[in-house]
Amino acid sequence: MKRMSEKIRITYNGETFEADKGVRAGVFIKEKDAQAGDALAAGFNGAVIGLNAPLEDDGELRAYTFADAEGRDTYWHSTSHVMAAAVKKLFPGVKVAIGPAVEEGFYYDFDREKPFTEDDLAGIEAEMKNIIKENHPFKRKEMGLEDAKKFFAGAGEIYKTEILEGIDAEKVSIYETGEFADLCRGPHLTYTKKIKSFKLLKLAGAYWRGDEKNRMLQRIYGISFPSQDMLQEYLDRIEEAKQRDHRKLGRELDLFSTHEEFGAGLIYWHPKGGVVRKEMEDFWRDEHIKNGYGLVFSPHIAKIDLWETSGHTGFYRENMFDTMNIDEMQYQLKPMNCPFHILMYKNSKKSYRDLPLRWAELGTVYRYEKSGVLHGLLRVRGFTQDDAHIFCTEAQVEEEIINALNFVMHILRTFGFKDFEVYLSTMPEEHIGEKEAWEKAQAALNAALAKAGLKYDVDEGGGAFYGPKIDIKIKDALGRTWQCSTIQVDFALSERFGIDYTGKDGNEHRAIMIHRALMGSLERFFGVLIEHYKGAFPLWLAPVQVSVLTITQRSDEYAAKLLERLKVEGIRAVLDDDNEKIGAKIRKAAMEKIPYMLIIGDKETEDKTVSVRLRGGQEAKGVDFEGFIKRLKEEIKNKDIEIREI
Repeated sequence: MKRMSEKIRITYNGETFEADKGVRAGVFIKEKDAQAGDALAAGFNGAVIGLNAPLEDDGELRAYTFADAEGRDTYWHSTSHVMAAAVKKLFPGVKVAIGPAVEEGFYYDFDREKPFTEDDLAGIEAEMKNIIKENHPFKRKEMGLEDAKKFFAGAGEIYKTEILEGIDAEKVSIYETGEFADLCRGPHLTYTKKIKSFKLLKLAGAYWRGDEKNRMLQRIYGISFPSQDMLQEYLDRIEEAKQRDHRKLGRELDLFSTHEEFGAGLIYWHPKGGVVRKEMEDFWRDEHIKNGYGLVFSPHIAKIDLWETSGHTGFYRENMFDTMNIDEMQYQLKPMNCPFHILMYKNSKKSYRDLPLRWAELGTVYRYEKSGVLHGLLRVRGFTQDDAHIFCTEAQVEEEIINALNFVMHILRTFGFKDFEVYLSTMPEEHIGEKEAWEKAQAALNAALAKAGLKYDVDEGGGAFYGPKIDIKIKDALGRTWQCSTIQVDFALSERFGIDYTGKDGNEHRAIMIHRALMGSLERFFGVLIEHYKGAFPLWLAPVQVSVLTITQRSDEYAAKLLERLKVEGIRAVLDDDNEKIGAKIRKAAMEKIPYMLIIGDKETEDKTVSVRLRGGQEAKGVDFEGFIKRLKEEIKNKDIEIREI
């Protein structure tokens, strides 16, 4: 509320101060906090503002640095404006579209007839350095909507004028950086010299507004940091990420392939990848049976009526493939498994004594994704979901969620993931079901998270259209997060399908449905595993666990016997008895990331022992072969993540 006097009351770092009305946020912060010299933006009454913004009302103020998401976004967004200013100066005919901060860095979309090249990026970086050195201020101006339309139309900026056509406001804000002016809400840094170190990373194509029917624009991605050391650390991490790229390793290790000429977003599992998948599936099935789940299998298509009842045609249509005509009726490839499990449930009457019912399926589903977002194993159009549905009473919901949370953690930790981010995703704008049911479901998820002792953040509006959910993101070896596991409480589909059970009172009651996935999809989880381990899987997952290498042909017979013994014991082993030097054989096995190598020469043949070389390079000679087999079997049974030293 505005005060009548020329003074306002500002709360900062827990203390309340009186200040002149109109004082700039950055000036106030600098006066009250000697340690806030690295502030990049400010927060005032819940809004992110620039340090040059005047404070007109009473309120709570805080400083944002690069350590804060709000500070990083401001830093990266400002750098994107500097990049756009450089592009406009170097290539005057270019039209600009949008240039936001993203999760890591920024991008800007440009419309230019001639494609940008890597050499162009070097020139743009040089011009950006000039703009930064000139230390231009980021000036915010307000302009009437019609004046803004005339301004950008006069400059030939067709994308800005199109954006303005969709704005319903009397005024808009524009930021100027030197000669460059951009339609922008901000906030921004105070001066360009605040930007210390940056790098333009790559070029890409992007359709205007993400619509394939629109013009293809050229997108330039970049990153910036307050210090060169931070930038170098990031670039090193990016280089490491390139080495871990599952698409690169998938080719090198012969794990899987894609064939866009015969269908984009579809995965071909090769024999070595198939072995890893088998181990994943066997472990998954065994653990589900131990935890009281029944294993089910469902069709890949159904009449469109099923998806109309479930609500998918109304809320999920854009992610579904076109229908197919069979016997003059419309059928739909399944995007999810849940309606099939519901039909199985309704196949016979259920009593409260039957509940909870836990049914799990490795069900292959098909979802339409735009070609521009397809990405190896991580974003596909056909994938196998490790799906499960729990049918229970309302009183059982909380306990079943806790059990599911514990199950998730057990599965993920077994695969070697230790760090997690947990989110409670609440009711989205477009949803089915009554608000009261959503509130009950969210309360159950809240209570289960509290009892499980898991810290979590709230993702407002991030729930599925049929219910709120818990999302669990795993952190890989590089600290990147991946969305895999989810637990969703669903009152809505229970109502739509009439999922009932007979209670103790002899009356019919509505069952509650819990959707649950542990790995998410086998394809995506496999991609994450490849990158997490850099293709060097733990022994229990490795496509080949032992390679037997001979030094001379004199050892071939003994080596062949060792190979047979390993196979009898269920250990995946190969024999390399080619007429090559042992160094070349070791390099080949190392390139294939095989955990153990048995090197067999004259001495090993004579002593009936083996020399063991680990994937990491450690060696041990004169090892008892039977003891080695026992050790391997224990390591496989325990699903050890690290390869044990000899």
